Amino acid sequence: MSAREQILMSIRAARERRAQVDHPGRFGAWRPEPAPSPLNGFETMFTQAGGEVVHVTSSAQRDTWLREFLSGFDALSLGVGVPAEVAELGPTPVPHGSEHTAPAGIAVARAAVAETGSLMMDARDGRRAQLLPPILVVLVDATTVHATLADALGAVRADLPAAIGLHSGPSKSADIGQVMVKGVHGPGRVIAVVAQSGLGAYRHAPERPSDRE
Repeated sequence: MSAREQILMSIRAARERRAQVDHPGRFGAWRPEPAPSPLNGFETMFTQAGGEVVHVTSSAQRDTWLREFLSGFDALSLGVGVPAEVAELGPTPVPHGSEHTAPAGIAVARAAVAETGSLMMDARDGRRAQLLPPILVVLVDATTVHATLADALGAVRADLPAAIGLHSGPSKSADIGQVMVKGVHGPGRVIAVVAQSGLGAYRHAPERPSDRE
């Protein structure tokens, strides 16, 4: 018997001796009662973590805000799923692979989670576009804002990407000297532009091989 087979046999034997434990169910001890609506809960938690939320109720309102906000930048990084009409509102996008050269970017959230104030980011939208620009604008469909992480994962389980990122506000760390620093390993400013129901859902594009790197 090889060493590998001996190790696997020991693991199987240990599993057989282990007592079965029932699943504890959904965690909910700390959630406020009564729970706020998913949209209000997401905004509260996301802004407490340092993120910003902009609500739009029409494509015209969205476009006006984006055009004004992006007017101060000379380059832009775009996620794959960003609609063409949105991409045309800002400066010329940088080529794929050069996202680190753009001072700002736009990406698309697959969903959002109220209980943690998190944006669920799909790898197929382009992880470089999500992580490299110092300022990131994330397009969020209000119909995809869920009360819990379990609900959000359940909603996308039929079409899972190679990787999902949970972005709870801007990147930040206080590991060195206990001094909070933003933008350590990701955008230092994250703005969620939440489109109300009826404006149209944002869709991701097919996954690119380079996004798995």
